[in-house]
Amino acid sequence: MIRTSRLLLRPVRPQEDLAAMHAIMRQPRAMAYWSTPPHDSEAVTAEWLGNMADIPDLEGEDFIVEHQGRVIGKAGFYRFPDLGYMFDPDVWGQGFAREAVGVVIARGFTVHHLPRILADVDPRNKASIRLLERLGFAETHRAARTWLVGEEWCDSVYFALTREDWDQRTA
Repeated sequence: MIRTSRLLLRPVRPQEDLAAMHAIMRQPRAMAYWSTPPHDSEAVTAEWLGNMADIPDLEGEDFIVEHQGRVIGKAGFYRFPDLGYMFDPDVWGQGFAREAVGVVIARGFTVHHLPRILADVDPRNKASIRLLERLGFAETHRAARTWLVGEEWCDSVYFALTREDWDQRTA
C-alpha cells in the first residue's frame, strides 16, 4: 500500500473493485489507447481484475488507485519492467496520473531494484506521452501495427527510463 498527498495505491480486491473498474473500462474514451476494446461485460473486467490479482510477487506489482475513497484507476507493473496505467476520464487533467505513476516508478527503482522501466504508448495518446516525458522517460523507438485492438491495428512508441536518470531527476 502506498499513500501520497491525495491518493491511496493498494492491491486489487477483485470483487470489491469490479463495479468501479468496469465503469471505467467500459468507456470508449478511457480505453481509446488501451490494448483491448472497451469491456462489454463485467465478466471481462472480472477476468482482468483476477489476472491483476494473480501477478506473482517477483514478476510485477499493480495497484488500484483511490482518491477520497473512490477508485479512479490503476497504475503499476503487470510484468516488470513494463509500466501501465489507466484512469477514469472524469479525473483526467488533475495530476492524479503523474502523482500515482511517479510513486510507482520510485518504488520500482527502490524496492524492486529495476535497472530501467519501459512503457509502450499508442502515438495518438499525446497526454500519456507528455506524462512520460515529464517523468523523465525518453523515446527509444517506434513500431507499426503492434497491437490488434478489436479490428484496428495500432502502432506503438516505446519509452525507457533508467534508474540513473531517475536518480538525477529526483536528487
